[in-house]
Amino acid sequence: MAVRLSTRDADFEGRFASLIAQTREQKLDVDGVVAGILADVKKRGDAALIEYTNRFDRVTLGAGQLRVTADEIAAATKACQPATLNALRVAAERIRDYHVRQMPSDAQFDDGRGVSLGWRWTSVDSAGLYVPGGTAALFSSVLMNAVPAKVAGVKRLVVCMPMPDGTTHPLMLAACAIAGVDEVYRVGGAQAIAALAYGTATIRPVDKIVGPGNAYVASAKKQVFGTVGIDMVAGPSEVTVVADAANDPAWIAADLLAQAEHDTAAQSVLITDNAAFADRVSAAVDGALKTLPRGEIAAKSWADHGLIVVVDDLNAAASLIDRIAPEHLELAVADPQPLLKAVRHAGAIFIGRYTPEAVGDYIAGPSHVLPTSGSARFSSGLGVFDFLKRTSLINCTVEGLRAIGEDAFRMAEAEALDAHASSIAVRLNLGGPA
Repeated sequence: MAVRLSTRDADFEGRFASLIAQTREQKLDVDGVVAGILADVKKRGDAALIEYTNRFDRVTLGAGQLRVTADEIAAATKACQPATLNALRVAAERIRDYHVRQMPSDAQFDDGRGVSLGWRWTSVDSAGLYVPGGTAALFSSVLMNAVPAKVAGVKRLVVCMPMPDGTTHPLMLAACAIAGVDEVYRVGGAQAIAALAYGTATIRPVDKIVGPGNAYVASAKKQVFGTVGIDMVAGPSEVTVVADAANDPAWIAADLLAQAEHDTAAQSVLITDNAAFADRVSAAVDGALKTLPRGEIAAKSWADHGLIVVVDDLNAAASLIDRIAPEHLELAVADPQPLLKAVRHAGAIFIGRYTPEAVGDYIAGPSHVLPTSGSARFSSGLGVFDFLKRTSLINCTVEGLRAIGEDAFRMAEAEALDAHASSIAVRLNLGGPA
């Protein structure tokens, strides 16, 4: 049974703050183990990679078997249901269209004093996408990570995915083909992150690593940051649903369970202004759990981390939402615009009764790779910007340097950086620093 709070409760503030601050995933002390794996792969390359892959994924791979061949990808694609393949293609096209519109423009302007300024955007040359091999075949994540990278102009996109017992869902490989992935490897865990960061004889290193994973993958991404870029360290999935009593309780229950079925550490939050409606949603959740295939996972998530908050005024819920800073936010209310304007912190916002979060997971267009665990306060969902770099452009004419150089010279003098001052002074005959 989910925790239930009311803003009228005397202890609401303390209990709400405690629930929002709680850690939902088991903290494993894996940094030392991961550091050893990273060092081993960095030192021994393919030999270490094969050894760890065979041990953890229960396979027997030899040299030359790490990469998934084009024939294997083609065979997997052929084995998929045509209707599902078409759905993936539709999703990929929608994701592509959304992210094309997100692409920034280069710019250059003259400041009127003889200095031309601007910026240009260029993509990273290569990116590695980690695809987890957990309890579900998340081929949608392949599209949501890979398509924005290709739109950004990444020339080489590499996917690493664990294949326990030597198999994976054919849609995983089909999604790679549809998204335009260049290389696919049957490697997972911290060892895959090591290979992407440092390179081996088989897997050339990349410039940036994106994609979620377990505690070992998360630790590895943190430890290789600096050698390569990373997108974020993702936590358990989460949704906050703001709903009034005009909704069908079964719809809202389905939305809450759509997150709960991801993982036992996922969190589903309902905020409503009607206690009786909260009761109906809670009953609908209990009923749906009886027949949900992943009901055991969802039930534990709902019992351990589910939360129902009853407020006096839904428009006043914005402050609670911003404190949660949810990965996904649904505004299933008659007039969502006031809340939409008031909320500042959310990874993605789903507006209106007919916009379930699940449509964003698959086909709406924006990437479903979003900040979790309150990090929407300071970060954004994955997009083309994660694969782009902005370079500043500065071009001084003689007159331009004369216009701004003396002030720069004085600032360098004040910082006691004489070589800085001299590099300006020699061009302006200022005599150098005193």
